[in-house]
Amino acid sequence: MHEPVDFPPEPWHLTGDMVVSLWRVPPDDLPRWRLPPTARPLIVRRRCTLLTFWVDYRPDGVLAYREFLIALAVRHERRLMGSTVAAWVDDERALAGGRALWGIPKQLGELTLRTGRGGTQGRLAGEGVPAVSVGFRDGPRLPCRLRARAQLVQQRPDGTTCRVPVRISGRPSTGRARTAAEPSSPLSFLNDHRPRLSIAVRGFRGTVGGH
Repeated sequence: MHEPVDFPPEPWHLTGDMVVSLWRVPPDDLPRWRLPPTARPLIVRRRCTLLTFWVDYRPDGVLAYREFLIALAVRHERRLMGSTVAAWVDDERALAGGRALWGIPKQLGELTLRTGRGGTQGRLAGEGVPAVSVGFRDGPRLPCRLRARAQLVQQRPDGTTCRVPVRISGRPSTGRARTAAEPSSPLSFLNDHRPRLSIAVRGFRGTVGGH
């Protein structure tokens, strides 16, 4: 038997760098992701809305790890929310905590994220993991500070549904992102579409969970 993995209690206070892309994709092009029973995909003009996150969480927060995450816009109890439908991390504590606390379907993968002059390069790989890569080229830095609040709706392993508050602040930069997935993977739909918007948030501060 595997030894239980310790993880920090909620809320998680995190810092780091991220690249976020917004996608509009027809429902028939998407995998059949599992959602909480009361959540339904938000479909506007025959398109679903997705956000992809490539994140390098730094040691200033409660955990340091890398993550590739996909969130789907949904309706839950007449409210617009998000639901994490897929996520990969390179840290067992982040995996165990995400699943146990909030039902976020995290899996282990090998992730690299490098930020340098001009942009960010990232890759997800590993045995049994769909290979995905991203390249983000920095554009103008926006003069304002981004302050975003959202709620995720997730289903915990015990079948209960929970709401997960998420808060992020930082200075965003616009840019252009190119994402590629191996053709045989369930994420190959990313090859057939381009993000409507991509931004980088360097040195962000965020909180996940809590009340």
